[in-house]
Amino acid sequence: MSGPERERLLAELAVVSRRQMAAYVLFNQAVADRLGLHPTDLQCLNLLTLEGRPVTTGRIGELTGLTTGSATRLVDRLERAGYVVREGDPDDRRRVLVSAVPERAAEFRRVWEGVGGDWAGLFDDLDDDGLAAFVGLLRRTTAFAATQAARLRSGDGRGAG
Repeated sequence: MSGPERERLLAELAVVSRRQMAAYVLFNQAVADRLGLHPTDLQCLNLLTLEGRPVTTGRIGELTGLTTGSATRLVDRLERAGYVVREGDPDDRRRVLVSAVPERAAEFRRVWEGVGGDWAGLFDDLDDDGLAAFVGLLRRTTAFAATQAARLRSGDGRGAG
């Protein structure tokens, strides 16, 4: 496909993707509100649980794009809320590791799943190849968004280009 139809679809994609991003941000805010967290704190907890192991505050900064000081304050808030604990690294006494409190992580997952409903049903009409293509698209858009966020944080306000 090329020409006017592709241009029309790309224009529609631009609108639909902006609406999807806005809907997700608002969904994230609603989940954060339900848990009594700031939306950034919620996503930090999300990323921490996806790491699957304790990490340093520096790694949290890498995952979130926050400075070391901001990441430390974020961990402080999550610790006060009972979602994470800090523990000494058994392999390096100079390092401190942050881990999710299992019971609170389970609560986070229950709320996330409860408000998300049966989201997997959205993909029932896709065969395995279609689902694999969708997963690939999400991976590419996630990497693109991370690259663009890093460019914006570095002071390069041009965005993509």
